[in-house]
Amino acid sequence: MEIIYHGHSCVQLKNGSHSLIIDPFLSGNPLAVTRPETIEVQHVLLTHGHLDHTLDAVSIARKNNATIVATFELATYMSWQGVNTHAMNIGGKTSLGYAEVEMVQAFHSSSIFLEEERRIIYMGMPGGFVIKWDGKTILHAGDTGLFSDMQLIGRRHSIDLAFLPIGDNFTMGPSDAVTAAEWLQAKSVVPLHFNTFPAIQQDGERFVAMLKEKGIGGHALQPGQSISI
Repeated sequence: MEIIYHGHSCVQLKNGSHSLIIDPFLSGNPLAVTRPETIEVQHVLLTHGHLDHTLDAVSIARKNNATIVATFELATYMSWQGVNTHAMNIGGKTSLGYAEVEMVQAFHSSSIFLEEERRIIYMGMPGGFVIKWDGKTILHAGDTGLFSDMQLIGRRHSIDLAFLPIGDNFTMGPSDAVTAAEWLQAKSVVPLHFNTFPAIQQDGERFVAMLKEKGIGGHALQPGQSISI
């Protein structure tokens, strides 16, 4: 399975003829090296409603006739844009046909801003995704702070690779993310949600070194880089 990091929290998983993308934020990300029109996927997974996680979801879904998977509120909103959606919620599982997806909790917020109206629309609970595909278990934690039930997620799932935010300010920072990796019992970790904006500047390589001190593997990927698991 190929894992492609597109920057910020955007990750693409590819295995054979199937592919999915999580939290596509490409056209608005100055660090991204991939354009949304080049993405080919069957599913678009959204952890929450913030623009830096949803900006290119509709355009990618339309181009590929792909299905957006998100919480009920966010999926409903996306369906109004004329794309295919699948609504789910925390604790629920669904089959994509080639992979099983479970939505797990995250501690953050979720909303869409209507700038011209100066109005904020609540988009349901934020979440993360546990993806089981071809014998591998991958966790995308979404935007979250540290919470003790990560230990439960780790006990229930043998996580081969975890994507964890490290940017601080809006999510947990590196120290808490190391604790999260320990609690999740993740075999390897890729840091997310850092360096895109001044408020979330972090040293990805330093984070990987912190993981190594705890006996956990890590990859500080640059936008466009990939690994195989």
